Amino acid sequence: MTQIRPASSEQPWAAPEEEPIVRIDKVTKTFGSTYAVDEISLNIHRGEFFSLLGASGCGKTTLLRMLGGFETPTSGRIYIDGQDVTDVPPYLRPINMMFQSYALFPHMNVAQNIAFGLKQERMPSALIRERVAEVMALVQIEKLATRKPHQLSGGQRQRVALARALAKQPKILLLDEPLGALDKKLREHTQFELVNIQERLGITFIIVTHDQEEAMTMSSRIALMHDGRIEQVDAPRRMYEFPATRYAASFIGSVNLFNGHVVSHENDMVLIHSEEAGSDLLVHHSQPLNPGMEVTVAIRPEKIAVRDHHGDDPNSIHGIIQEIAYLGDVSIYHVELPSGKRVQFTQSNVLALAEQPLTWGQEVALNWNAYSCGVLTQ
Repeated sequence: MTQIRPASSEQPWAAPEEEPIVRIDKVTKTFGSTYAVDEISLNIHRGEFFSLLGASGCGKTTLLRMLGGFETPTSGRIYIDGQDVTDVPPYLRPINMMFQSYALFPHMNVAQNIAFGLKQERMPSALIRERVAEVMALVQIEKLATRKPHQLSGGQRQRVALARALAKQPKILLLDEPLGALDKKLREHTQFELVNIQERLGITFIIVTHDQEEAMTMSSRIALMHDGRIEQVDAPRRMYEFPATRYAASFIGSVNLFNGHVVSHENDMVLIHSEEAGSDLLVHHSQPLNPGMEVTVAIRPEKIAVRDHHGDDPNSIHGIIQEIAYLGDVSIYHVELPSGKRVQFTQSNVLALAEQPLTWGQEVALNWNAYSCGVLTQ
C-alpha cells in the first residue's frame, strides 16, 4: 500500500515549521439552543494518532462528524491540508470514516464490502483486486474474504470495517468509538494493532473515545473535552502528570484533590494550607501564585507512601483505613482523615506480601514528595 508521508518531526505540534493537516478554527455547533461544540480551535498534525476524549455528550462525536463533513458547523471554519473544507461534502474530502456500528453491507461478503467504495470511484477491476488484497493482508483477514458479516465475530467485523476505510487510502482516518463493541481482552490487543497499522501507513488517525485507558495507550496527543469545550490538549504522559484543570485531573486516572490557600511561594516551592488534609502541603510549582489564593493540590494514589509514624512536616497526613480493593498486582486503600476527607493510595502487593499487611480499621501515616503533586488553579 502506498505510504503517506509522515511528519518530519517526532513531535510535530512542537515544531513551528510543521503545518497542521487539520486546522479547526473557532468551530461552534448548536442544536436549537444547545451548544454541542462551543468555539473550539485545534490543530492536528500529519501522522498523529489523535484522540478526542470525553464523557458521553461532551461534543466529541459531533466534532468528528464535522471533520468528516456529516455535520456543518454553525460558525467557524475547518481546514484540511490548507484547504477550507467547511462546506465540502464528505465524498470530496481526503478523509474516510469508520463508524461505531461498522456499517457493513449484510448481503456482501468481506471482499465485496471492502471493494464497494473503490467501485463507486470506478477504479479498474485489477487495481481493486490488488488494493483489497493489500488491506486484507494488512489487517490479517485474508481467510475471511468470502464470508458474510453475520458469519464474523465482533473483532472480525471491526477488522473488515477498518480495511474498507483504509482501502481508499485517505489522508485522514476518522474512527468513532472503534473498539466499543469488543470485549476487554480483545480491545486491549486491538489497541496495539491499530497503533502498528497507523505507524506503518503514516495516515493521520483521529479517534473518538470515552475510554481514558484507550486514549492513553494509543495516542500521540489527546484533546480532553467537557461540555462542548476543550479542557486540555497534551501528550498522554503530560496530561496524566500535569493536568491543567480539576476536571482533567479527575477524568484521567484516579486522583486525590485537596482544597487550600497559598501561604507562601519561594524558589518554585509553594506552601499551601489545607484544612481538608489537616496539614500544610508543599508543592513544586514554577508559575507565580499569590498568598491567599485559593488552589487545589492534586496527588495520584500511586505516589503516596506509607510511613512508620505521623510527622508534622508538609505533605504528611494520617487516617483510618476504611476500604481495601484487591486488584491482583496492587491494592487500593481508602483512608478517612480526621477532617472526614477520603483519600486513596495504592500499594504493590509484592510489598504487601513482604511486609506486615495493612488491614481495615488500621491507622496509617502517609506522605509524598513535593515534586510528585501539582497545583491546580482552574
